[in-house]
Amino acid sequence: MDLTLSPAALNSLLAGLQEAQLALRAALHALGLTPDLHGQPAWPFASRIAGEMLVMDAGHARRVVASAACLGLAVLALAVSMFWRRARLGLWGLALAALLLAPWPSSNLLLTPAMPTSFHASRGGFTAEGIVRGQNIYEQHCLRCHGADGRGEGPDAPGLAMWPPTLNGSLLWKRMEGELFWRVRHGLQGRDGRPTMPDFERQLSERQVWEVLDFLQAQAAGQMLKESGVWAYPVRLPDGPVRCLRGNRATARSLAGQRVRLAVPVAGAPALADDPRLVTLQLLVPGTLNAAADPECEMAEPAAAASLSLILGVPAGQLPGYQVMVDRQGWLRAVGKPGQAGWSEDDLVCRSGARPEPGSAAPAGDGLDGLIRRMDAEPVRLLRGGFAH
Repeated sequence: MDLTLSPAALNSLLAGLQEAQLALRAALHALGLTPDLHGQPAWPFASRIAGEMLVMDAGHARRVVASAACLGLAVLALAVSMFWRRARLGLWGLALAALLLAPWPSSNLLLTPAMPTSFHASRGGFTAEGIVRGQNIYEQHCLRCHGADGRGEGPDAPGLAMWPPTLNGSLLWKRMEGELFWRVRHGLQGRDGRPTMPDFERQLSERQVWEVLDFLQAQAAGQMLKESGVWAYPVRLPDGPVRCLRGNRATARSLAGQRVRLAVPVAGAPALADDPRLVTLQLLVPGTLNAAADPECEMAEPAAAASLSLILGVPAGQLPGYQVMVDRQGWLRAVGKPGQAGWSEDDLVCRSGARPEPGSAAPAGDGLDGLIRRMDAEPVRLLRGGFAH
């Protein structure tokens, strides 16, 4: 059986499998069959669905869909046979044939090892304050092995049983965040059982572990942008207090649903004009002379500048003049550098990989409109373990 699986169908399959696993966890917790762990229901099984394999292997994904269809047909036939006695033998035969003919996928591809916290999520969110606190924790507990830049070249690395992995690549995006949390809390062991990373269960609280992971993601994003010129994996706008016109106070996260232009003003430069297509959010950098303007919204917390500095991979003192475009889902998508005359589609540094739809091109000469159309036409998603987050 060969099925053509479109990207939309694959996304639906992944979403369905993820919801099924979360529903199973919630049901078992409600029945008292699985305990609370770190304030969230634990995953009681040694394995979970390997969503990453479904993304990587189209043939495997087709087999999973075909097998699910066969299983559904078998269940339907058995259900109907309970009420249609005259056709019972035929329906039983149909169910058996469906199960025998199903192209069942290999369990090695379908399942992957899981931890009790595999489906845990950070309750604090990706915040500027949390990123800065996580940086301080990293410098105290992690830097000597993993290095200041996360490349695994700290002063203690040569004496370890296994060289630390680089934390600037895809690792922090491809792994489930609950599994990263577990590894930090409980450490790592090699195949021979020898510890390759100590556990930090006694040294760090649950909140501190999540904050270290947030810092690592911000730092990795900055390193990635500095080295390759792109964010290969989506990064959210760090949350933090925002003051908008007329004294209204909110958070950066509350701006979701709107396009945002995050701008770091330059002293003496003209204030950015309001634009009906987006919200202008001005970020003030402590210790620098910022333009005296009256923007739509403003972030003045020192942690906001520090976290943006990490994500862009530039020192905080060099932030004035930078602009970042944020899409309606809160993902950082495009970067404008100091002195840049205007926007163009080339400034899109976080892309979906999808081709632009016909007719999505903007009129000639309208760089910002072209960039906005590309952002809207090519939404991005964060995948962890193959599942959207």
